Amino acid sequence: MISSIRTAHRPKSLVPAGIGALALLTLLPTVPAAAAPAQDPSARTSAQVPHRATTPAERRTDARLDALRGDPARLKAFFAALPKGGDLHNHLSGAVTTEYLIRLAGENGLCIDATTTAVRPPCGPGTRPAADARTDAEFRQRIVRAWSMQDFPADQSGHDHFFDTFGKFGEATRDRGKLLANVANTVVEQNQFYLETLVTPASDSARKLAESVGYDADLAAFHRKLVAGGKLDKVVTEAVQEADTADAQFREAAHCDTRRPDPGCRLPVRWISQVSRGSSNERVFTQMAVGMRLAERDPRFVAVNLVQPEDGESALRNYSLQMRMLQYLRTQYPDARLTLHAGELTPGLVKPEDLTFHIREAVLVAGAERIGHGVDLVHEDDWRQLARTMARRDVAVEVPFSSNKQILGVAGDDHPFNAYRRYGVPVVLATDDPGVSRIDISHEYQYARETYGLSYTELKDLARASLEYAFLDGDGLWATGTTRAGYLPVRACAGARPGIAPPAPACARHLEGNPKAAAEWRQEAAFAGFERRYGGSR
Repeated sequence: MISSIRTAHRPKSLVPAGIGALALLTLLPTVPAAAAPAQDPSARTSAQVPHRATTPAERRTDARLDALRGDPARLKAFFAALPKGGDLHNHLSGAVTTEYLIRLAGENGLCIDATTTAVRPPCGPGTRPAADARTDAEFRQRIVRAWSMQDFPADQSGHDHFFDTFGKFGEATRDRGKLLANVANTVVEQNQFYLETLVTPASDSARKLAESVGYDADLAAFHRKLVAGGKLDKVVTEAVQEADTADAQFREAAHCDTRRPDPGCRLPVRWISQVSRGSSNERVFTQMAVGMRLAERDPRFVAVNLVQPEDGESALRNYSLQMRMLQYLRTQYPDARLTLHAGELTPGLVKPEDLTFHIREAVLVAGAERIGHGVDLVHEDDWRQLARTMARRDVAVEVPFSSNKQILGVAGDDHPFNAYRRYGVPVVLATDDPGVSRIDISHEYQYARETYGLSYTELKDLARASLEYAFLDGDGLWATGTTRAGYLPVRACAGARPGIAPPAPACARHLEGNPKAAAEWRQEAAFAGFERRYGGSR
C-alpha cells in the first residue's frame, strides 16, 4: 500500500484531474493599514489593489460579522457556515482525525509500543493492543498526544513533535479509501467544494525501481533507463490499481452506493503525488517521474509535490538538484502540474544562506504553479522582485496558518501573509494536516479575520481564489484577460445569478463541460444563501 510520509511516513490522495487554462481573475484586496507591513515604495502601484465594489448583501453580511465580534459562539458558527472554496494543501494521513486513526488501529489489530508507535501484531512484551484505547481513556489520551499536536511535550519543539507524529501513526494509515472517506466528509461539512490531497503512489515499487536502475547525473539518460522496457509504466500501472482499490474502499466506507450516502460522496477530489525529498537522489527522481507520468495517464492524479522536512540534511543538500530534476521532467511531461513545499523555513532552523533561494528556485527553475507555505519570503534574495514575479505569473501561495505556527513558530505580523497580498501574489488558505494540528479550515479563516482584520468580502475572495487556483478540470466561471478589479463571469454566464436563478442555456452548457466552473458555481450559490442568512434584506 501507499506509505504515509511527512517524515518517515506520509500517504495522501484521490479523484479526477486535468485542467484547461486557469482563469486568473482573483481579487487581491488591499491589506488594512494597521495589519500591513510597512509600505514598500518600490512595490508596483498595480499591486495595491483597491477594494472591489461590494453588493448590498455583502455589506450587510460584513456588518453582521462586525456585530458578532463579542459573541464567540455565534462567531464560530458564522465561520463554520461560511463557504470556503477548496483545500489545495492537504496531506491525507495528516488530515484524518486522530480518533479515527486510533479506531482503525484497533480494528486492524495493531499494537502500540512503548514509544506510542503503532506496530503490526502480534503484541509482544512492551506493547498493548490499540483496541484497548476503546475502554482505557488514559491510554487513548496518551496516543492522541503522541499522534497529534494536542498538549505536545514542552521538552520537544513543535517542529520535531509535528513531524514525529507521522512515523508513530503511519502503520494505521494503510486503508487509503477509509482515510479519504473520513477527510472528505469533514471537507463537505466545513462547506468546501473541492479537495486536493497528497499520497505516495506505488511507493515500494518506485523505491525498488530506483535502486535497480541507480542514479545517473545525466537526467535525460536516467529517465531513458527508467522508461526502458516499460519499467516506469509498470510502476504507474500499479499506482492506478492502488487508486482503483482506494476508490472502491472509499465508496464502501462512505456508503456512496446506498440510499444514504455520506456527504463526502459528492465531493470532487484529486490526488497529488508526493515525493520524499529526503530520500536518495535516484529515489527522488524516480518518484517525480512516476508522479508526472501518472498525472498524464490517470485523470484522478493532477500534480506532483515534494514532502518531508525542507530543513532535513539531504533535502537542503540536494534542493537545487531536485529543482533541476523537476525542470527536466516537465519537458517530458508538460501536462503534469506542479505545486511545491518551498520556504517552510525560518532563521535559526537553517543556515542564513539556505533562506535565500528556495522559493525562487521553486518558481523560476522548477516552474511551480503554486507554492506551499512560503514562510521565508522576506529572507529570499531580492524578495520584492520575486513577489512581483509570482504575482505576474499568478503563482499562488498555499497558507496553512496553524501549521506554520506549530512547526515554525511563525504567526501574526511575522508571517508573510500581508507581504504576499501587498504585492498582488494570489493567496489561498489551507489546512496542511488538520488531524495532526487539531484544527479545521473554519479555524484558519477565523484566524485570518481576527489576526489581519479581513472584511467579509476579503474572506469571500480568499475562498474564491482557492477554487480559481485549483488543478481542477476545464475552464472556470470567471473570465480571463481582465484586471484584478473583481470576479467577472465568462461571457456565457454574464448576468447569471447563482443561488437565485438557474443558469441560462449557454451558461448551463459551460458548467456541464467544465467541472471547475461547476464547482465555482456551487460556491457562488452557497454564498447567496449564506448572505441571505447573515445579511438578510433591508
